[in-house]
Amino acid sequence: MTKLFKIVAAATLLVSSAIAAEYTIKLTHVVSPNTPKGMGADFFAKRVGELTNGKVEVVVFPNSQLYGDGEEMKALKLGNAHIAMPSFSKFTSIVPEMQLFDLPFLFRDKEHLYKVLDGEVGKILKDKVTAKGFVALDYWDAGFKHLSANKPLFKPEDASGLKFRIMSSHVLEAQFKAVGANPQVLPFSEVYSALQQGVVDGAENPLSNFYTKKFNEVQSDLTLSDHGYLGYLVIMSESFWKKFPNDLKPMVLQAMKEATEYERKLASEDDEAILAKLKEYAKTSGNLKIHTLSAEQKAAWQKAMEAIYPKFYGVIGEELIKKAQAAK
Repeated sequence: MTKLFKIVAAATLLVSSAIAAEYTIKLTHVVSPNTPKGMGADFFAKRVGELTNGKVEVVVFPNSQLYGDGEEMKALKLGNAHIAMPSFSKFTSIVPEMQLFDLPFLFRDKEHLYKVLDGEVGKILKDKVTAKGFVALDYWDAGFKHLSANKPLFKPEDASGLKFRIMSSHVLEAQFKAVGANPQVLPFSEVYSALQQGVVDGAENPLSNFYTKKFNEVQSDLTLSDHGYLGYLVIMSESFWKKFPNDLKPMVLQAMKEATEYERKLASEDDEAILAKLKEYAKTSGNLKIHTLSAEQKAAWQKAMEAIYPKFYGVIGEELIKKAQAAK
């Protein structure tokens, strides 16, 4: 019986391996497979296979195996890759309105964030990206950003004179200048050594970046400010999608919808788990202090940083900013 089972199993494996998918989707991303974004990509691949009964195979290339951070969008344009999920900052050169997501204290909480992303404002921005030759699918989470330095940052004045690393963004530059700090644009790969050597004094990051890149080793204080947000927009190659069979498109879109819910849930759980690990590190090492702002302290930061909004009415659009603020 065991021998017969082995023969049947081997035959089944042989047959299934001989059945090739009719269509292949190449998905490229730049993070490791064990991050929420990486696991979301793998979940999407699995669900596409299941929903299409194996007709469509999604091949995932993590860790910049196929294309690096600045190459993904060009690869999609050329049809050399089919799906990518760049961070919002990668879109601002083609859709300046995407700078909306860099505005400090724009989102009251996670519930408000999703109302913006999944509502009218999110659709307006997706349509603008789609008009530039991509198919904008959905928004994925990286998390809210927090401030770190080698001193507590309770009041906006505490940041005065400090050099903060930022991504290339006019909004983030203005944000730190509004509190008297000096923004410095640096590649993410150089942040650890820059903090270690004092080239910059502080940074802003989601907890996942702060923890996985071990910034806790080179920063003595982490202030849980929730002042900004980092996210991704999942996009598809327009030329590929136009040629893709219409009868299979709903299954791919359904898989993406499920993957978005899954990735957001993972990102939220990841945030909680990492904060617990950082608190444990702070307790056992004595090398890190974690500060939570009071409502009054947070309001002071918000007031100082929100002063930059009018500077960007012309670029982002006053109406779009106000729509985001009012989203319910």
